[in-house]
Amino acid sequence: MPETEPLRTFNAWSRLREALLNPAVDAAQLDEAVRQAQARQPVPVVWLLGKAQAGKTSIIRALTGSATAEIGNGFQPCTRTARFYDFPSEAPVVRFLDTRGLGEVAYDPTEDIHYCESQAHLVLGVMKVTDLRQDAVFAVLRAIRQRHPEWPVLIAQTGLHEAYPPGADHLQPYPYDRQPWPSQLPHDLTRALLAQRDHLGILPGAAPVHWTPIDLTLPEDGWEPVDYGLAALWKAIGEVSTLGLQARLRDDAGVRDVYARAAHPQIVGHALMAAGVGALPLVDLVGVPAVQGKLLHTLATLYGQDWSRRTVSEFFSLLGMSVGAGYLARMLGREVVKLIPGWGQTVGAMWGATASGTMTYALGKTASAYFLNRRQGHPVDAAAIRQIYAEALASGANLLKSLPEERE
Repeated sequence: MPETEPLRTFNAWSRLREALLNPAVDAAQLDEAVRQAQARQPVPVVWLLGKAQAGKTSIIRALTGSATAEIGNGFQPCTRTARFYDFPSEAPVVRFLDTRGLGEVAYDPTEDIHYCESQAHLVLGVMKVTDLRQDAVFAVLRAIRQRHPEWPVLIAQTGLHEAYPPGADHLQPYPYDRQPWPSQLPHDLTRALLAQRDHLGILPGAAPVHWTPIDLTLPEDGWEPVDYGLAALWKAIGEVSTLGLQARLRDDAGVRDVYARAAHPQIVGHALMAAGVGALPLVDLVGVPAVQGKLLHTLATLYGQDWSRRTVSEFFSLLGMSVGAGYLARMLGREVVKLIPGWGQTVGAMWGATASGTMTYALGKTASAYFLNRRQGHPVDAAAIRQIYAEALASGANLLKSLPEERE
């Protein structure tokens, strides 16, 4: 007896659930697909230039929301005096490069410059405001702009409170994004900020140099807010670069839940990975569900929930067969198109990438809401879950469109 359409959809949806619960894909094949995908869409790189103790790690922690311990353990060497930190490590949306040794005796930056200039998308100088000896950092910045006059440079001046007089607090509202600066600023701080800028002088090239004073501290340090100037730093990053870092690392401003904040870069990273895999012919039918399975496992761990057969069944039952039918139509339809000679290799690949990325994003956002309800002991409403999935499909598509195009 032939399968009816509802039964065929149900059986296919069941197979998808099994694929996500136990991804049946060769690990080496998936790793190679991910490598190809990342080559097509490289992770944006922020090159941090600054002396030791300038506040580079504090900036990474503030931008990513990652714990200090995780950052310290996550750095990997790439040259004798440089290291990188991918975030999130499982599916990176950004790479931070940290050049060490600046200002130290017998430091030769040639190797680091050669490596980093082929990797960097944004140069971020980091200078403690009370440290006027920045000649080594300035020399590297001048060398970079001599070779790449079109590269914008952003410089964060850190540790503002070290130049405050006793008993002084951060001036509110944040005053450094307008001219002239208010007269209430401590005289020693104003003098130090301007001295660093004057000492650098004018860099080669016409690209802008943007200075942003910030003060990133720990709660136990006693300064409020602990992320003074962070909003200005985010604004400056958006003004000098087209990397879409804020969209990659932060959810919309209305989201206040700490779990959703931590989940967002994981979801974006896996969505970008799935988009890259989805553009490859024949790989994505098994590769994309494997990436999605990794994402759902990661989110379950983040929310402290189990990703068992029972959980999988409940989650997919809440999504319903209509969502399953739409998912399968996208999966199978794009694969057929990609196999059409010539036209299908370009349009089909684009369709595959977009469909894979947006569906992965939607699954991640929906799973995030599902796991939060389970964690809080609240009942999960099927209609609300399907609405979240539908809205996330649209927002995921917009997010992927807003990010920089792949580079050859």
